[in-house]
Amino acid sequence: MIVSCVAFASMWVMIRYASREMHAFQIVFFRNFIGTLVLLPMILSNKGLIRFSSLGRNVKRATSGFIATLATFYAVAHAPLATALSINYTAPLFATLGAVLFLGERIRFRRVAALVIGFIGMLVVVRPGALPLTPGVLAAVVSALSTAFSIVAIRALVASDDSRAVAAWTFILTTIPSLIVASFVWTWPAAHLYPLLALIGTAAAIGQLSLSRAFSLAEASAILPYDFVRFGLITGAGILLFGERMDALTIAGGAIILATTIYLAVREAQVARAIRTASENPG
Repeated sequence: MIVSCVAFASMWVMIRYASREMHAFQIVFFRNFIGTLVLLPMILSNKGLIRFSSLGRNVKRATSGFIATLATFYAVAHAPLATALSINYTAPLFATLGAVLFLGERIRFRRVAALVIGFIGMLVVVRPGALPLTPGVLAAVVSALSTAFSIVAIRALVASDDSRAVAAWTFILTTIPSLIVASFVWTWPAAHLYPLLALIGTAAAIGQLSLSRAFSLAEASAILPYDFVRFGLITGAGILLFGERMDALTIAGGAIILATTIYLAVREAQVARAIRTASENPG
């Protein structure tokens, strides 16, 4: 989980640097294309990892992931990092609601309360009417919503598919669509940007693989608290590298959102353990 946090935080910083000379949608294409190349040796050395029988389900997941990536990269390029990150953290909250609506999961009072508090945290960050609702901030909201759909889709996929295959399909299926979108704003990158783009794609691949691995090794409640590492790294980078001002309300709202996300993960783990115990001891 810590490797994932460092990889994704590094990717966000490199996106901000690259976006000074490139459109965010072009960066998305290079992220997907290079990420596919990085994962290719793993795909080729594990025969049967990519199964076309699950193509339809992966297309649905990749579609939401594609929208999330476009919106996230645009938000990182055009909004303060701490603001974009805080809004992005609402994705698990929306995913909980999505699981109720699309997976038929039951929701109880505590989870409803956590969702409401988390939404209040997002309002503290966005402050409708007090802060300008810029395209970057709107993109961050779209990113959170589409990421939530991806989380719901992943939860359904990993029940039967290898987590490595789910990550690989995401890069494979989004490379061509991202090239089509990038073609509308295309300019060839300067030579000095290619190493940076290669690092962005590599960081994305490492982040996706290590995150999937983390969730396969431990319960979400055990590893989600470590996501504070990503919050700290990205917020610190915004201040130290890009001269962004420390906004107390943004930090407070982000902390509320992250705390409710962790609470939901812990609560879901407790419920899952209770269900397992009840099934193992029916008497």
